[in-house]
Amino acid sequence: MGARWTVEFYRTIRGEEPAKRFLESLQVKPRAKAARWLALLEQKGPDLPRPYADTLDGPIHELRVASGRLAIRLLYFFHDTRIIVVAHGFLKKTRTIPEQDIQLAHRARRDWLARHGGKT
Repeated sequence: MGARWTVEFYRTIRGEEPAKRFLESLQVKPRAKAARWLALLEQKGPDLPRPYADTLDGPIHELRVASGRLAIRLLYFFHDTRIIVVAHGFLKKTRTIPEQDIQLAHRARRDWLARHGGKT
């Protein structure tokens, strides 16, 4: 069965892809594991359960990748019926997701929707 969803990376108006840049900064092994989790997200979409994914704040979700001692988080949202937009990525170092990281994902979503259509 092929992917039901397509993962895209949020791109700023300047052409930067912060979440993709974050992933590229990781070592090979954690980057490969994150890629496998993203492929799983493409297969399952909103049906991907914990511990792989979780809802954070309204339309913002997190992909939870553990690799060794690293806790990798990719924040994403759904657009239309087939697109998952990865808006932000970071290494989780505290028990909770920092509010500033969630707000970055919300801003990326508002920008994406303004440029690609849809509701905020």
